Amino acid sequence: MKSSVPRGKTVYAIGDIHGRSDMLDELLWRIKDDAGSLYDAKLIFLGDYVDRGPDSRGVLDRLISLGQDHEDAVFLKGNHEALLLDFLAEPEDLSHWVEWGGAETLESYGLSTVGKDWRTLAEEFCEAAPKSHLEFLNKLKLTHIEGDYLFVHAGVRPGAPLEDQTEEDLIWIRKRFHNAAPDSRPDYVVVHGHTPTDKPEDAGWRIGVDTGACYGGLLTAVALKDNSRRFLSVKDR
Repeated sequence: MKSSVPRGKTVYAIGDIHGRSDMLDELLWRIKDDAGSLYDAKLIFLGDYVDRGPDSRGVLDRLISLGQDHEDAVFLKGNHEALLLDFLAEPEDLSHWVEWGGAETLESYGLSTVGKDWRTLAEEFCEAAPKSHLEFLNKLKLTHIEGDYLFVHAGVRPGAPLEDQTEEDLIWIRKRFHNAAPDSRPDYVVVHGHTPTDKPEDAGWRIGVDTGACYGGLLTAVALKDNSRRFLSVKDR
């Protein structure tokens, strides 16, 4: 599928970071070198900044700082950000978040899960987390469009227009989206993360850039300029 971003703009869409601040720093250096300057790059982050990896707090610090320096940077919501926010609102009902990588997030804020009930953990997190972190999490977008590309965390529900997509569709969908018949695919090329693969995927109508950074894999960005597509990846060390 021949698609393009607006002329004169290079877009870098970064896949799931999952607490790997070290890999994020290295990838941003790669992007800076590739673009000449981060100020010459349009940065889009596809969600899942927290959980599983060791430094969710550090990742949010870096993204918030980056957003202050680059006002047009885009930060999308992943299912793990949704789980964290849901846990803070209903800790007893969302206790499984802790088992899905939330324990590592809590630890990055200096919190231990040992001997504490879920509500106490939620209260301690709200006390330990800087106000800027909670504000950042609550302002995340679900979608972004640049030229012929739609950026989203997980994908879209086949056959449904964008305005009818639910948050659950956009941050949780997997196989139904990946296996969409040609006549039910969106008009945009979808750039997404959420489903980890050994290497980035370019299926023509969709581009997947979750390459398992938190599992010892890669952290990947797709670089889009005019009608070209390239991948930049850094390895776990």
